[in-house]
Amino acid sequence: MNDTLIHSYLLSHIPERKPFFMDLEAYAAEHEVPIMEVDSMHFMLQIMQIQQPKRILEIGTAIGYSALRMADALPDVHIVTMERDQTRYDRAWHNVHAFGVEDRVEVLLMDALEDSSIVLEKENFDAIFIDAAKAQYAKFFDVYIDKLAPGGVIYSDNVLFKGLALHDTPRAQQKQRVSRKMREFNDWLLQNPNFTTTTVPLGDGLAISRRKEGAK
Repeated sequence: MNDTLIHSYLLSHIPERKPFFMDLEAYAAEHEVPIMEVDSMHFMLQIMQIQQPKRILEIGTAIGYSALRMADALPDVHIVTMERDQTRYDRAWHNVHAFGVEDRVEVLLMDALEDSSIVLEKENFDAIFIDAAKAQYAKFFDVYIDKLAPGGVIYSDNVLFKGLALHDTPRAQQKQRVSRKMREFNDWLLQNPNFTTTTVPLGDGLAISRRKEGAK
């Protein structure tokens, strides 16, 4: 069966989002702000509702779309999310206040690698969501792994990188460094003895890595 047909069918069976979120999706499209794709977002929220994390760390806020979707799906969760771009940070805070969850979603203006001490001083997290600079995923993982609670889960978006992470192609060579970094990250995840990882081919690829019991 045609992959496009399957994808269209699956998208048609995803429940319609709240008007607030559809407005954010339209804003992101108009202003070329990368946000998580609808199908992978829906799937991740389903898994999180099973996991029921109480604290989530998000690396890469953008306009706050993913953080707000998580806050909406998990009424008892507290989310710490970081964004280094001032314009996107300001828009994210506006959206958090507009949605009325400023008591549960903490937006930090910071560089995830250069200013990590701000977050490393906080309580541990049950889940970490990585959705920022693609070439830095392994570094994000290394820097914040000690903040993941035992049995916690790390969700990594865009791990297929529009298919460029699969193998070398003429198009992949145009973005050689990022595609290579993402390919190396995917291989490293699968070989990491402390995690069990499953990659789901929805959206731009979502890796779900669960920390094994007793793992470091």
